[in-house]
Parts: sequence; structure tokens; C-alpha cells
Amino acid sequence: MASRLNPYLSFRGNAREAMEFYRSVLGGELNLMTFGQFGGAAGADADQIMHGQLETPAGYTLMGSDTPPGMSYHPGDNFTVSLSGDDAEELRGYFAGLAEGGTVQTPLEKQMWGDEFGALTDKFGVPWLVNIGAPR
Repeated sequence: MASRLNPYLSFRGNAREAMEFYRSVLGGELNLMTFGQFGGAAGADADQIMHGQLETPAGYTLMGSDTPPGMSYHPGDNFTVSLSGDDAEELRGYFAGLAEGGTVQTPLEKQMWGDEFGALTDKFGVPWLVNIGAPR
């Protein structure tokens, strides 16, 4: 297997909801494992996500988990997820889906460098950038 770079997202108790939302927007196969499945927690924390991985038909990989109690959690201040390519229809659909319930900082439109670009924060506080490459 070749090396790959993908985002790993941290949540505070809503990783399952977030990962299922991303699957609804991006498609693909989602695998979720809980802390309880591996003996890592009991009670309410047992159903929290220890590791989730989404593999999409477009070849994207998105991973995420719930942050265990007692660990530092600061959503949105240390990463951005970037989607880029040249399939305009697909990328516009992702942008629209991710924007539902979120906040668009930069509408998806042609920019001075020639590409369509947009920035948003989804309903879970995760910042996203979408760049559609202009035909060359």
C-alpha cells in the first residue's frame, strides 16, 4: 500500500453523527469501531467512536474519532480539510452538501487564479476548502 495523506478529525461525543453525515455527502463505505468493542471504556463512553474511517468512491479517505474525557479538545483551530480536483459537478455537490447547516465564508465561485474556490465551516465546526481546477 502506498502512503497517503488524509485528515483525521476529532469530535466530542458526536463522531458517529459526523462521520455518517460525511458519508451522506461524499458516499462510500464507513467503518466505525467503539471504545467498548475493544474494552477501552464502560457505560456511556463505550458507544463513543474510537476510530472511524470513510473510504469514498472518489478515492478520498476521512478518519475520525471521539476525544476521550480528560483529553484536550479544540474543534477547528488546527486543521482544514481540502477537496480539490477537476470534476466540477462532483465538487460542487460536495460543497453544497457540506454547507447544509454550516457557514460559508467564501462562496464557491471563480477566483483570481482561475479556479473555482470556496471555503466553509460545516455544522460540526470543521473547516473545509473546495477548489475546482480551471481547464488548462
